[in-house]
Amino acid sequence: MQDPDQPPAEQPGWLQIILIGRRPELTFVRIAVLVAVCVVVFKFVLLPIRVEGISMEPTYHNHQLNCVYRLAYLRHEPRRGDVVAIRFSDPGSFSAPSQMLMKRIIGLPGESVAFHDGHAYINGRPLDEPYLKFSCDWEHEPIQCGTNQYYVVGDNRSMPFENHMQGRADRSHLVGNPLL
Repeated sequence: MQDPDQPPAEQPGWLQIILIGRRPELTFVRIAVLVAVCVVVFKFVLLPIRVEGISMEPTYHNHQLNCVYRLAYLRHEPRRGDVVAIRFSDPGSFSAPSQMLMKRIIGLPGESVAFHDGHAYINGRPLDEPYLKFSCDWEHEPIQCGTNQYYVVGDNRSMPFENHMQGRADRSHLVGNPLL
């Protein structure tokens, strides 16, 4: 029971209820937990990236936003056909700005990758690539991947071979898989 001589407890205004709720101390705890979870997720699990360029079209479009799942290769090694984000600069270097490339793995460690009449050949055998939508006329002698290297290339092979960023990528530079 409330004392009749004491004025009634003041109710929070509608603006306060909308902005911070009826119990501000709980709202601030929720905000702190949410901020901590976001920092952990976006620092260690998901890495937001923007696709720049047309080398992965039509799979990924220029200026498209995506998140890379950094824990993708904890349980297994990268596989042929995986789309991966590749750290272009040295992962341990703080002097150079970090650039990312998004490419598809076609060659695994120890394999030889060549292009003839616009088709990729792995160890002399043609590679089935159902994700390719554009034809190309690439010709290139076999390139041998090292024991810890993957051969990566974009899906848009209509560009001239010389203008396409592709080649061997060390395992330590593979960051993870895009989520979408």
